Amino acid sequence: MTVVCTGAGTEHRNHCPNCLHSVHLDNEPGDREADCGGVMEPIAVWVRKGGEWAIIHRCRLCGALSSNRIAADDNDLLLMSLAVKPLSSPPFPLDRMAR
Repeated sequence: MTVVCTGAGTEHRNHCPNCLHSVHLDNEPGDREADCGGVMEPIAVWVRKGGEWAIIHRCRLCGALSSNRIAADDNDLLLMSLAVKPLSSPPFPLDRMAR
């Protein structure tokens, strides 16, 4: 599927607005020097200074992590599911909170 910038609210897009996946192309933002070419899977979101949301991607081949700002037309439901994922799978038993 071809991904275009139309509707993104930016001239630059690095991920699909529907599935939020990307391709590992950069070692540093914009350099296009990564030889990996693996699928960058969205694993989390975080909020940058000033309140802007960004997606954390992890490469399925080499494990590299990157942070990429969201776009205006990104899938809202997928963004929210990434945001609440830690709450749905806490790293400890929930019954410990009652103690």
